[in-house]
Amino acid sequence: MSSDKKFIFLKLEINGAYIVKPKPFIDERGVFRRSFCEKEFKDNGLTHNISQSNISENYHKHTLRGFHYQIEPFSEAKTMTCLNGAIYDIIVDLRPDSPTYLQWENIELNSTNQKSIYIPKGCANSFLTLKNNTIVVYFSSSPYNPDYESGIKYNDPLFNFKWPVNKPKYITQKDLSWKNYTQIRKKDKK
Repeated sequence: MSSDKKFIFLKLEINGAYIVKPKPFIDERGVFRRSFCEKEFKDNGLTHNISQSNISENYHKHTLRGFHYQIEPFSEAKTMTCLNGAIYDIIVDLRPDSPTYLQWENIELNSTNQKSIYIPKGCANSFLTLKNNTIVVYFSSSPYNPDYESGIKYNDPLFNFKWPVNKPKYITQKDLSWKNYTQIRKKDKK
């Protein structure tokens, strides 16, 4: 690996998903690290044009967001980083043609480990905050389009997700109202 590379890309079990670890520059002033580099992502087979950037500020521990995704033609890849606090993140593969279809994987992202996660198009994502005042930034390859938004329940029995707590303390009515995946699969085929 060339010394000019600013990231280490580690494949996850989900086809096309990666942990992205920065190689920070540290001196007496503090830390400087890159959060995205189109060339390095492309060199690792990840095409991720940034169309939108979002910041999720979460006041409380055990806040759950998701599972969210968008369907074609607004399907999106995401790169997520936890800037403050910590999250327990789960991605689930909803691509019928993928070798890891219906499989899921979890990773902890926090301000100490400085890891990011690359979530390919066609995968749903959800996270649970593990600390108060958790801030997450993410880059999306497609703009948000409410007409193509979809989601699945955080406790969908098809997947048997393992969360650090039995039930989130904070969750929106919208996220509680998502249907189980087997119920929505037909709707997503618009």
